[in-house]
Amino acid sequence: MLFNTFQFAGFFALVYGLYLYFGHKNQNRLLLLSSYLFYGAWDYRFLSLILISTCVDYFCGLRIEAARNQRQKRAFWLLSVGANLSILGYFKYFDFFVTEFVVLAQLLGFNFNYDSLSIVLPVGISFYTFQTMSYSIDIYRGDMKPTRRFFDFALFVAFFPQLIAGPIERARNLLPQIIGERTVTLEKFYEGSYLIFWGLFQKVFIADNLARIVDPVFEAGANPTGVQVLIALYAFAFQIYCDFAGYSNMARGLAKVMGIELTVNFNLPYMSTNPEVFWRRWHITLSDWIRDYVFLPLFIVFRNYGRLGMLAATFVTYTLIGLWHGAAVNFVLWGVFHAVVFGAYQLLKPTLSSVYAAGGAGFSRLMFPVNLAFYFHITVLSLILFRSTSVDQLILLTNQLFFSFELSSIDMEAFKRLIFFTWFLLLVQFFQYRRDDLLFILKVPAPVRALFYLVCFYSLVIYGDSDGQAFIYFQF
Repeated sequence: MLFNTFQFAGFFALVYGLYLYFGHKNQNRLLLLSSYLFYGAWDYRFLSLILISTCVDYFCGLRIEAARNQRQKRAFWLLSVGANLSILGYFKYFDFFVTEFVVLAQLLGFNFNYDSLSIVLPVGISFYTFQTMSYSIDIYRGDMKPTRRFFDFALFVAFFPQLIAGPIERARNLLPQIIGERTVTLEKFYEGSYLIFWGLFQKVFIADNLARIVDPVFEAGANPTGVQVLIALYAFAFQIYCDFAGYSNMARGLAKVMGIELTVNFNLPYMSTNPEVFWRRWHITLSDWIRDYVFLPLFIVFRNYGRLGMLAATFVTYTLIGLWHGAAVNFVLWGVFHAVVFGAYQLLKPTLSSVYAAGGAGFSRLMFPVNLAFYFHITVLSLILFRSTSVDQLILLTNQLFFSFELSSIDMEAFKRLIFFTWFLLLVQFFQYRRDDLLFILKVPAPVRALFYLVCFYSLVIYGDSDGQAFIYFQF
């Protein structure tokens, strides 16, 4: 079931009606059953993977806490991490790594053949695997205590609003809200309804319409001009943002109307002036997960090597971020690209800080829009790696963009559609940034709110895609 379908609207209306009627214990049982039905609607066979992760990490969490020595703790921690990574590795990466190994072997003169197993990727596996794995890691580190309430833990793993594409919640945030009593207030209902509505607008009006600009440029056999590639990259930057942020907003809204607070996953990422700020604003829960469980441990290992160690930890971290997004060479290259950008920024940061300190506040204000535009375009250019479907296509589009760019060949129709489907988003985000409040629209005068809702509603009615297009991040 997709959030942007009438089928899901009916499903949630039924669940929510029962939820408001039941007491806390039965609410949790209802949500667990609903979550399994929600996921099973995609493919009931893969419910077994969620159940395996749930049982393994529940058991390991208890055994880590009860372990008599560090060796036993480490053994159950390794069992948890190993089981989760084995499941993720087989379904998501087995074909990729074996195929790449065979190609490398053939280049070295060995004759290997391999027929792809065509393994089906279970939807949402990267999200719930990371979520449940962090539970065992936090217990091992002593950051939290395990729960003995199995069904409540199972709900933490499978909670349907964020099961498929996040946010990737930590147990110490979500589990207490599941175990403890919750209160549904009018304020939470209003805020949640706004998030659902705004997320639907981002997905159905902006992202799905921008896809019509992007897809023809990146389809197999296309030979677009350099200007068409650039317009498609601009469109894809807003498409992928609105597609993913739209899902996250709807997930937060669905949870909030039930009295549950999920973590903000996007905070105006295109208002970033450097990679440090960007990764604190884009897919925040993944960035925080990777920082806490990958980068910091690596940095501790490499810290004796000084700046070189920091760069090594950065390179490994961003390569893994690329691989998390997909088992393909283009995602690895995308991760490496951001590793180079982040590493270069770290090397230049002391010099840049000295320049800005010497220039004063006026210089900083003057350079803010310049830095904003510069880093936005760095992000846009990286998306040619992210969106390309093959190395051959990547080479073709890169060549067109950088070596066959003719402004006279601009596709004005595509450019006009790009402006039409993004201007309202940019206007809203300008005020969100100025007021440092993602929910500022709820605090403006009633006539302004009414105008906002009318613009969104009629945009959805007139231009919205009613076919229920899948979210991009479902494939990750």
